Amino acid sequence: MKTLKETWRWFGPDDPVTLQDIRQTGATGIVNALHHIPHGDIWPVQEIARRKQLIESRGLTWDVVESLNVHESIKTQGVDFKRYIEQYKQSLQNLACCGINIVTYNFMPVLEPVRTNIRYCLPDGAQALYFDLADFAMFDCFILMREGAKRSYPPGVMKEANARWQQYTEERRQEITDTILLGVPGETRPSVQDIQTRLQAYRHISREQLRRHLIDFLHEICPLAESLGIRLALHPDDPPFDILGLPRIASTREDIALILKTVDSPANGICLCTGALGSTDPFLPETILHLAGQRVHFVHLRNITRLENNNFYESSHLEGDVDMFSFLRKLHNLQRSTPFTIPYRPDHGHSILDDQHKTSHPGYTAIGRLKGLAELRGLLMGIHRYDMVR
Repeated sequence: MKTLKETWRWFGPDDPVTLQDIRQTGATGIVNALHHIPHGDIWPVQEIARRKQLIESRGLTWDVVESLNVHESIKTQGVDFKRYIEQYKQSLQNLACCGINIVTYNFMPVLEPVRTNIRYCLPDGAQALYFDLADFAMFDCFILMREGAKRSYPPGVMKEANARWQQYTEERRQEITDTILLGVPGETRPSVQDIQTRLQAYRHISREQLRRHLIDFLHEICPLAESLGIRLALHPDDPPFDILGLPRIASTREDIALILKTVDSPANGICLCTGALGSTDPFLPETILHLAGQRVHFVHLRNITRLENNNFYESSHLEGDVDMFSFLRKLHNLQRSTPFTIPYRPDHGHSILDDQHKTSHPGYTAIGRLKGLAELRGLLMGIHRYDMVR
């Protein structure tokens, strides 16, 4: 019987958490990307093979690409979007040549995962990632100065954002800005001016148009991916609601159902992130698991604690609002009936113990994720043993 495979996200040779470190965690698979290659450019076979050889030389396997990013021109269907689609196809072919067959991507416009605090202090002294809507509104309205931004937020949130703008020091404002624009480790961090420029390309793009652009993209790449044996994994929006006045179209059950139904290909699947989906509805991860079934191609396991006004912080993996026991039991049962191995990784982790004195990528500390992986492995072993004796 196939079992879920433990993997670990690694950001390449410059990652403070080394491949040797990862091998000691018990994870056997690596989730990786060629972050040094600009979005939209072709991933050369030689670069893929070199990275794969490095990973395998440490006794590990490169199981998942996260992410082969979708260029903004594809999302907006700008002047060069067809060229970028063809380059995306070539990258898929090159990955297939190297034996890598799970490819994660997202379709979030302008900003991808967004947090406002990377050192939110919990009662036990651990530090977590946090999203605060009033801080984000302050950034949007008074730093980014997006036209019409103040109409995007409830009156109470806008009142608090105004107060914080007056109260915060310049240093605190800059800290929040840097956190919002953090981006993915290893990739170029955008500036406020970069975000302002990118927003212009979305001025006349509605929710329906953006959804259509995603469907058009999938109609183009799924036949090739299917022929190559590649399973595509769409990461849901994080957080799963509109940001910067831009529509997010992979946030709800209805969004995911439409994407899977409209492009009905075994290559068209999802990366089921319990934290992203659970930040607005703690039951949504299980709902999506049931809906997608064998089109769940990859899983991110993390937990969140929801607060008012869509605020949330990332809790320990077995705590928070998502019932991880219930979810993992259903995921375990899905794996039993799925012909391919479903990889999962402990997504994010608190900054704890010695990690608080080391340089690490926010959410990607060694000890915090090791704690999460140990908890998840233990829970899965218990589920497996319990089901075996029933």
